[in-house]
Amino acid sequence: MLDTQTLSESQEVLQDNFDSTVFVWSKQKGISPIAVKYAQGVYLYDYDGKRYIDFSSGLMNVNIGHGNQRITEAVVRQMQEVSYVTPYCVTKVRGELGKKMAEICPGDLNKAYFTLCGATSIEAALKMARSYTGRHKILSRYQSYHGATYGALSVGGDPRKLPDDSQQSPNFVHIDIPYRYRWNHDEASMLTDSVEQLERIISYEGPGNIAAFLLEGESGTSGCLQYPVGYLKAVREICDKYGILLIIDEVMSGFGRTGKWFGFENHGIVPDMVTMAKGITSGYLPFGCLMVTDKIAARYNDTVLATGMTYNAHPVGCAAALETLKIYEDDNLIENAAEMGRYVAEQAELMKTKHSCIGDFRTTGLLGCFEIVKNRNTKEPMAPFNAKPEEMAVMSKVGAKIKELGMYTFVRWSYVFVAPPLIVTKEQIDEGLAIISEALTIADAYVE
Repeated sequence: MLDTQTLSESQEVLQDNFDSTVFVWSKQKGISPIAVKYAQGVYLYDYDGKRYIDFSSGLMNVNIGHGNQRITEAVVRQMQEVSYVTPYCVTKVRGELGKKMAEICPGDLNKAYFTLCGATSIEAALKMARSYTGRHKILSRYQSYHGATYGALSVGGDPRKLPDDSQQSPNFVHIDIPYRYRWNHDEASMLTDSVEQLERIISYEGPGNIAAFLLEGESGTSGCLQYPVGYLKAVREICDKYGILLIIDEVMSGFGRTGKWFGFENHGIVPDMVTMAKGITSGYLPFGCLMVTDKIAARYNDTVLATGMTYNAHPVGCAAALETLKIYEDDNLIENAAEMGRYVAEQAELMKTKHSCIGDFRTTGLLGCFEIVKNRNTKEPMAPFNAKPEEMAVMSKVGAKIKELGMYTFVRWSYVFVAPPLIVTKEQIDEGLAIISEALTIADAYVE
């Protein structure tokens, strides 16, 4: 260890972290995290006073922006009353949050099971789907992410699971869904082919074996891959036909991120279960939720629900969530997300005329990304799916430049994400897109 007396405050903070903690999804050497001292609104500030605009809302979770003291005050009030009770006790805030969740969810999604995070919401949904149906298989999408616990990692289609693949949980079946930018035929055939593939896989696996089909409300870190128009409606009909439950993962796309309370509302459907986390507390505290229909919940009136956790319906988490939901409404953040999403899309179209490396920009509300390509005609990505470090050379330079210019955002493979907090203004969007634009001049030099 280094002598901390010789280090600046920033260096000391970094060194303590390097010496004593581990970093997720990363090699432990050669990384360069921002040492955040405080955060306010859409900005992060490091120990040297440098400001970074947060253009991915942390990990698409800090929807209400940083530093909102209404959450602090709500949490303190709750902790002054009671900080923890077992799941066999109840609190006023648990019931209030449950009622509020039923109010904002459409249809008969009226019963809440409160968890700790997105992965635990997914795990609860998988267990309940199998218990409720008596079936064992779960369908999901290859290009999707549902969490890092074994069940959630296995049901997801993200390649981050591959190092653990030999130990993945059984009975998960994946399908591929094409997306518009990389579909070389007409829109109608994309929907037809997607639906036919789903029906085919169901017949191969045996509909009587399939408990549920798990999909994201809107695609997130896989690249904001938009569904064929009408796909989720077709999925809803197919699930009803075969008695398969439809689970929608709203961990990333929920709570105003797409310009509606939930991403699936952009598709005119109501699922049987909805998994949630991230925006439910805007990341201020770890917390999650699984919403289920009255019909599913009624099964357990006289049958044991064989799952649980020590921190189920944690009172302090409930208080943070309830206040967060009030902020969405009081500050019209969902409406702002829809309006700012349209503005981002307009500005991104202008950026395409300036940067030959931009193959596509897609967004739903404020859940969007640029797809960077080597060649617009062939659509060859600047970095391939599941790129190796050496294949990330250009995009790593783009990401480093973005950070240097004062932005924190998610850069993955050939994607640069645009998902700022829902409080963002047009001026702040202009500021962020200007930084991305300057960084993309690096990628322009590698266009064929």
